[in-house]
Amino acid sequence: MFTTTTVGSLPKPDWLAEPEKLWAPWRLGSDALQAGKERAALEWLREQEAAGIDVVGDGEQFRVHFVHGFLEGLEGIDWNRKTRMGIRNNRYEAEVPTVTGPLRRPAPVHVADAAFMRTQTPRSLKITLPGPMTICDTLADGYYGRRADLAMRFAEILNEEAREIEAAGADVIQFDEPAFNVFLEEVRDWGLPALERAMQGLKATTVVHICYGYGIEANLKWKASLGDQWRQYETIFPWINASSVQQVSLEFAGSRVPHEVLRLLPDKQLLVGAVEVLPGRLETPEEVARNILEASRHVEKSRLSPCTNCGMAPLSAELARGKLRALGAGAAIARMKR
Repeated sequence: MFTTTTVGSLPKPDWLAEPEKLWAPWRLGSDALQAGKERAALEWLREQEAAGIDVVGDGEQFRVHFVHGFLEGLEGIDWNRKTRMGIRNNRYEAEVPTVTGPLRRPAPVHVADAAFMRTQTPRSLKITLPGPMTICDTLADGYYGRRADLAMRFAEILNEEAREIEAAGADVIQFDEPAFNVFLEEVRDWGLPALERAMQGLKATTVVHICYGYGIEANLKWKASLGDQWRQYETIFPWINASSVQQVSLEFAGSRVPHEVLRLLPDKQLLVGAVEVLPGRLETPEEVARNILEASRHVEKSRLSPCTNCGMAPLSAELARGKLRALGAGAAIARMKR
């Protein structure tokens, strides 16, 4: 009961990339880079194990960014043709690469990294991938013309990658879809169909992670504009509950999400964010336990897995370590109060 996991990203050490910054370039040369990534991933793996995290991951130490790290391995994207565009329905702007031709995956992208992690731990291993809708909202399209078509092509490529990651030993494959909280009707029309295609044929446990974004200024401003209650989940959860995805990872702690929306997912295992990802904010284990037990008022305890609200990449390493420990210790307290 209360199997703990991380959502995905953890801070990169300052010798690998500039800390507390998204899209930070690597600080190591090509000869030392892969060894540095493996060292960083192994260090975070040991931190997760020491904190009592049950389903562990690589902390996304092998990629610059959770989306771009995957896109770098594909053909059909021009990284020199940068387009300035609004992301998450113009919540913030960024210079992004542009799709200029047919998309193709000439070789596996994260499979070798997953295989490395599999050799390093006996615990359940989770590998994360960006979801098709969120990819489409994180780069510019100069070729396919319709986001739905672009998303379905990405879904086909993601499925190829996910199947090989599964064969490399991953027990859980998570697709990150923060865009699901922004483009609500599109989730039904083409976001979920694309996600279903990305998961097709997988035997590993499948997860969709739908958060309100990193604890960065642009996201905090957007959250402040959403009013006293954040009801995006209320629209999309019934559609997701009818899908084949097995687990849903969602924001909970410190949010304005009405807790009763958890009841809209009666057929899913829920990864409930019991730890916030705000900079400078460290929960006590007792606070984490209270968040877990509050969620259990709406969902059977057997279907709850405590996690963080979102990735912790922009946080300091010290704070992220503290949050991992608080998550593990808080779950232990909650188990005793069952």
